[in-house]
Amino acid sequence: MKGGGSRGSRSTPAAWTPGSARRSLVAVTNALERRYGLPEHSGYGDVVASLVATILSQNTSDVNSARAFESLRKRFPGWGEVARARATTIERAIRSGGLARTKSVRIRAILQEIECRTGAIDLGFLADMDTDDVLEYLMGFEGVGRKTAACVALFELRRDVVPVDTHVHRVVARLEVLGRPGSPEQTFDRLRETAPAGRALSLHVNLIRLGRELCRPRQPRCDGCPLSGRCAHAARGG
Repeated sequence: MKGGGSRGSRSTPAAWTPGSARRSLVAVTNALERRYGLPEHSGYGDVVASLVATILSQNTSDVNSARAFESLRKRFPGWGEVARARATTIERAIRSGGLARTKSVRIRAILQEIECRTGAIDLGFLADMDTDDVLEYLMGFEGVGRKTAACVALFELRRDVVPVDTHVHRVVARLEVLGRPGSPEQTFDRLRETAPAGRALSLHVNLIRLGRELCRPRQPRCDGCPLSGRCAHAARGG
């Protein structure tokens, strides 16, 4: 333990409130922007494409998922062709993304369900829906959880919502700005209430950058972290 003192024996986080969390998250967002800059929005101009790409990104690297998405689009001229293809054909097209067998079945089923619900494979109407309704609608598809739905809402529909992956959950939990949320789902719910308005993209992207570069699962590099001065984990010695 670094520095000794009573902080090392603390077993419970300091009390937090939505108001105090909002103020702290503004400071966190500012510090991360000073370190990493202000990220830019990126999207596909197509909600279905964004949903498929996000599914392909599950449990793999950005490079591999992008390669799988590009291969899928080259193999099939439209989403209707994907919906009517054999799962094994889709699987071969997306093999580079990992978990291809599971994802091929899932993607085809979702595309078929969209067409069954709406008469077309198009989710553009989500742009006119409230964010909570968008999330609920997307999570109605098998295999689409909060993180996937929130990524589509943030990156494609530009909604002010912070998707929570393992990096975001880990960093936020170590900061204890929201207490000690026990799951990514709990972190997501608390961030929905407290994240600084209009800054979801910045907070999400830069928390991931921090989690990959410094706030790693093991042996986090607290000494070089721009948030170490406000982090409960760092205060206990990292």
